[in-house]
Amino acid sequence: MMYTELSPKQLKSMLWWAWDDTRNYDAIVCDGSVRSGKTMSMTIGFVLWSMKNFHAENFAFCGKTIDSLKRNVITPMQKWLEGIVKIKVNLSRNYLDIKMCGHMNRYYFFGGKDESSYQLIQGITLAGVLLDEVALMPRSFVEQALARCSVTGSKLWFNCNPDSSEHWFYKEWIQKRSEKNALHLHFTMDDNYSLAADVKQRYERMYTGVFYDRYIRGLWVLAEGLVYPMFDRNRHVIKNYDNSAVIDYYISIDYGTLNPCSMGLWALEKDKAVRIREYYYDGRRKNIQKTDEEYYQALEQLADGYPIRHVFVDPSAASFITTIKRHGKFRVRKANNSVIDGIRNTMTLLENDRILICECCQDILREFSLYRWDDKKSHEKDTVIKENDHAMDDMRYFVNSAMGRILKEFCRNGGKE
Repeated sequence: MMYTELSPKQLKSMLWWAWDDTRNYDAIVCDGSVRSGKTMSMTIGFVLWSMKNFHAENFAFCGKTIDSLKRNVITPMQKWLEGIVKIKVNLSRNYLDIKMCGHMNRYYFFGGKDESSYQLIQGITLAGVLLDEVALMPRSFVEQALARCSVTGSKLWFNCNPDSSEHWFYKEWIQKRSEKNALHLHFTMDDNYSLAADVKQRYERMYTGVFYDRYIRGLWVLAEGLVYPMFDRNRHVIKNYDNSAVIDYYISIDYGTLNPCSMGLWALEKDKAVRIREYYYDGRRKNIQKTDEEYYQALEQLADGYPIRHVFVDPSAASFITTIKRHGKFRVRKANNSVIDGIRNTMTLLENDRILICECCQDILREFSLYRWDDKKSHEKDTVIKENDHAMDDMRYFVNSAMGRILKEFCRNGGKE
């Protein structure tokens, strides 16, 4: 994206350290909607601040992973700062050196993907840190990164899209911004003057429910109520299916022994998918537990008459995956089990009528009306109630594993056709 004009909020997030009314803050927190330009303005500001005020010091860029950091910050930063500073990147050793006006500093890259990541940043002394998408990082990593900033005059730079209102970062840094001496700037897409109106509309169509509130409105809100409130039997349920446009058939499986086992047969077309048959067995309710072989026979019956490209299975179901492989009839893959990404993608597809259900699939239709967010307890991460979720899970496996192309095309072409 080319930024030809900066908004007042982008300018403030870039130059707050130089302005009389904001220079005495110890930290800046920028949160809000996607595509608001906060990463761009903060990255430029972080580099300009550090290069003007320090020489021969160490700094850190932190992301959820080093790969995402390089993709979202380090690579575009080189274009944003072209002609202003001289940058020498050492990708193999995960750092870069920057020269400007006789000063040179080093900037290390760190990824905060899990609780063990804090060990990666221990020991280093920093004059400042920028944490990109800080809400995705574990608290232990973030606090270790902040503890490394012991050089006189160091400042802390945070940006993120909102998460749950119970998230530790919201409670500790946004609600307590005064005691932390932190400047808080809230962004929306309107703060990005380089974003065209049709692109804004596209992003607004990409999200729904709690994810619309967070990624478009920029609100820290708790996920509650039905997970898929947009599901409508009048829109999403069909009586008869014409398979003339089918590209491939897939089966997705949420495996259970005592818990229910759910299998869905999906017909994938160019721009949508239809669940045309299903199998659902609840061993607890029936008081009879089935074996892997018995479930395999159910899989063969579900697939009978259909050329199945792949069978996607809950990756934790190792014994059942082995059973399928032993028979040699189906190509089986471990499903992508990313819960929140899968729910968000499924929401987008449902909202835009890219997932349909044949009315014979009664168990997934039942679960649509029962599958809910867990809002009974305080939590930092979104969770769903682990009841009435087995067909929901197998649908998510299918979306995550087989519908990536449709999601990309949908986003590229601007949403609803």
